[in-house]
Amino acid sequence: MLLCSWNVNSIRAREERALAFLKRSAPDVLCLQELKVVEEKFPLEKIQALGYHAVIHGQKTYNGVAILSKSEPSDVFYGVGDEELDAHSRLCGATIDGVHVMSAYFPNGGDATSPKYRFKLKWMARLREVLDERFKPSDPVALLGDYNVAPFDDDMALDSFRRTVLANDEVRAALTHIREFGLVDVVRPFFPHGQLYSWWDYRALGFERNHGLRIDHVYTTEILAARCVGAQVDRKEREGRGASDHAPLLVELDILGGAVRPSLQISK
Repeated sequence: MLLCSWNVNSIRAREERALAFLKRSAPDVLCLQELKVVEEKFPLEKIQALGYHAVIHGQKTYNGVAILSKSEPSDVFYGVGDEELDAHSRLCGATIDGVHVMSAYFPNGGDATSPKYRFKLKWMARLREVLDERFKPSDPVALLGDYNVAPFDDDMALDSFRRTVLANDEVRAALTHIREFGLVDVVRPFFPHGQLYSWWDYRALGFERNHGLRIDHVYTTEILAARCVGAQVDRKEREGRGASDHAPLLVELDILGGAVRPSLQISK
């Protein structure tokens, strides 16, 4: 099962890229973040024409998440079950081929003095509660998305990121609390020394200078983590005009005893 997470930073701006990516990479599940459209404006028919089902939780101008899947989803849910926090469309979930998949767009947080930062911490705490309420650590759960947190110092190209709400001690502790539900960062074992980035600032030649951050993640429960056989960031999707500031993150799970796709083989 090929899982993918991608913050498209506006599906309307990235529609053709997204459709081309689906054709080329053919993930079994693609979790999208930052749609920036309501459901009615989402390119559903074009995606269905490629053989995908869609769970869409949109919002005008900001936020928005979706799950695209080759198999029909069930047990669909939206949001974190909190009126204040669900004013933002940041979470949707569904069961796909027996795997409980969630697409999450964690709040950025602005800066440490901003109410947005308190909102971020509250949202992350509530997400942990959602995990506790809906699942058991023994369940096959996969949380994909833009977490807006770099867990380790080597997930950052610049030391200056360490002082921000993307990597300070408090927000890392909030992520640790989520992970302690029983989740595993399945990408990290393939890149134990870091320096794998999924986001680069549009400004100051961030991508060209590789001044990136690893803030997009796939966390799974142990039952799935034990079957993870490959992980990679598709840097080509960050190249050229009209690219999102994020690149797709792909993870392969050997659910049926198959072989890892060549594109995800890791160099030793």
